[in-house]
Amino acid sequence: MKSVPTIDAHHHIWRLNDLPWLSGPQVPRIFGPYQPICRDYPISEYRSDTAGCDIVKSIYIQTNWPAGKSYDEARWVQSVSDETGWPHANVAHADLADPDAGSLLKRLADLPATRGIRQQLHWHENPQYRFAPRPDVMKDADWRRGLARLSDHGLLFELQIFASQMADGAELARGFPDTVFVLEHAGMLEDMSPVGWQLWRDGMARLSQCRNVNVKLSGLGTFVHACRDDVIGPIVKETVALFGADRCLFGSNFPIEKLWTDYGTLYRTFREAIAYLSEAEQAAILHDTASRLYRI
Repeated sequence: MKSVPTIDAHHHIWRLNDLPWLSGPQVPRIFGPYQPICRDYPISEYRSDTAGCDIVKSIYIQTNWPAGKSYDEARWVQSVSDETGWPHANVAHADLADPDAGSLLKRLADLPATRGIRQQLHWHENPQYRFAPRPDVMKDADWRRGLARLSDHGLLFELQIFASQMADGAELARGFPDTVFVLEHAGMLEDMSPVGWQLWRDGMARLSQCRNVNVKLSGLGTFVHACRDDVIGPIVKETVALFGADRCLFGSNFPIEKLWTDYGTLYRTFREAIAYLSEAEQAAILHDTASRLYRI
């Protein structure tokens, strides 16, 4: 397999004591049993996990610190980046419906590593898959007012939704043409029945028509709790066919995926899933799209 410099556009690091959801009692979660990751996961372990792969830069994604601690999280990530050189960019958290969101966004944007915001909007009929309080938070006027402030600072928005929310997601993207959106986890295909595939496919097609929507090919083991080429391959192929390689990017979702695989296996499986593409297209997905979107 030819070496290709790769940017991991979706990973986490954490200190257990910062995350009540991780340090508290085990509850059913979208990624299944998670006791093995209920511990510190420092940048040194992440770098060790990626050893032998072609990872040259990385992007940290927020991990849901307690309410009111979004800036503390971003400041800590910045300190790690300043000390070690990794990660190279940070996607921070902000509650965009908060009346004071504009002030927080300015403070976050003043940190050198900040490139975007993630506020998880995914809602599902299955309570175990549910995060947002309802499926249509993105339609709220107050929330949209906060989203509109991102473009003031050149920040992108990471959109985490299920297939049933994709029509609203496409409407959102059309309503904010100057905002760059990155769809998380290739649209979170959780229902792999023929009906589920078609719902996801139709939603992805709608989103693909919005040129400001890009797709992160990450978290593809979330719903099968395994690293499977028969899952990763078809999702990647259909997504790239809709969006093009120049709007797709790789992410490991570590250490969540560490629950069922190691980094080398995940990376090799992903590389095999894109092997049918040209060298330029592979380079776009592995490096160039992320480099452009996150300015690293």
